[in-house]
Amino acid sequence: MTAATGLLSLEGRTAVVTGASSGLGARFAAVLAGAGATVFAAARRLDRLKELADGDPRIHPVGCDVARDEDRVRLAETALAATGRLDVLVNNAGAPGAVRAEDETADDFAAVLAVNLVAPFHLARLMAESADTADTADTAGSAGRSVVNVSSVLGLVAGAPLGGASYAASKAGLIGLTRELAGQWGPAGVRVNALAPGWFQSEMTEGLFADDRARRWVERGTMLGRGGLPGELDGALLFLASDASSYCTGQVLTVDGGWTAR
Repeated sequence: MTAATGLLSLEGRTAVVTGASSGLGARFAAVLAGAGATVFAAARRLDRLKELADGDPRIHPVGCDVARDEDRVRLAETALAATGRLDVLVNNAGAPGAVRAEDETADDFAAVLAVNLVAPFHLARLMAESADTADTADTAGSAGRSVVNVSSVLGLVAGAPLGGASYAASKAGLIGLTRELAGQWGPAGVRVNALAPGWFQSEMTEGLFADDRARRWVERGTMLGRGGLPGELDGALLFLASDASSYCTGQVLTVDGGWTAR
């Protein structure tokens, strides 16, 4: 029997985290590295990634705009060339879009989906394809490859008066994509799950928490009466990335303080 702490170990594994230059993504990269993974932290702001990597030799910065096909391919190739394997993919990069649907053009809508939905699909496909070309015999554990798609409670319930049409559509689409890829790739040992955070402070939500009226709206709608704190997604992320969830695929793990349970 494996010790409980051993189930969460990522020693010997390679992880890619997108949107890692700040907020949840930076935290995710640090958490996976702390569990033993070699982490390729990707984002457009390379300077911030380098600052993150300065604090942990397991983290390797990769400048990447996930909206660009060639950048996504280069990111996957960088991880594979360096370590010969790609075990964990955290699709965290996201664009918010306009809050009001009438303020969003069709091109704006498509641009958000390119980042929030098309990019996660392509990166996941690149990871699955690497199983055919890279020798990733299970020397590090039995859970195989793990894709963690970072969705949102706004992919599950309406966020009006906040939220946004393109953002909600992309996050709901990401949940549907998670189920479908899990079904197609399960026999190949690729697990695909979604993490749906509630209201956590990040660059995308700093305006929300800075506004007293909006902050009180979050507090009223959350069973725990507050937004999420730093670190309260760590356990969920490690569960989905590691052997602790070896029999879990196609699922949505919601960490929202009870927001969607009402």
